Amino acid sequence: MVKRTSFGDADCPVARSVDAVGDWWSLLIVRDAFDGSRRFGEFQRSLGVAKNILSARLKALTDNGILELVPAGAHNEYVLTAKGEALFPVIVALRQWGEAFSFEPGEPHSELLDTRDGKPLRPLEIHATDGRIITPAETEVRKLA
Repeated sequence: MVKRTSFGDADCPVARSVDAVGDWWSLLIVRDAFDGSRRFGEFQRSLGVAKNILSARLKALTDNGILELVPAGAHNEYVLTAKGEALFPVIVALRQWGEAFSFEPGEPHSELLDTRDGKPLRPLEIHATDGRIITPAETEVRKLA
């Protein structure tokens, strides 16, 4: 088996983020947690992933403080922490990107709706500190000392 490269000490925040939640199973687990899944069996049924892989990903998400294992009656449940809930814009961005580029026109897919009015969310936008929408060409990466 190929040893996974760790980016936990990288000076890039994207690399460190990918280190914590970058594999597809972890992101899909987080997605399912936002959709209400809490128990191992719920994640397993939704994802169809092998139990050993699911167990390893849940442990990693828990170890990284993204999920918390809490007692719930006779069972334990996985609950998003504040750190996990902060991934909501990431999941929404991936969802909106997928809706825009991964489906043919008219092809059925799921939608994320506002529970208050039942309407789809507006596309995410990145804003500068002055409020204007900003594009990638208008940004630069600067290393902090």
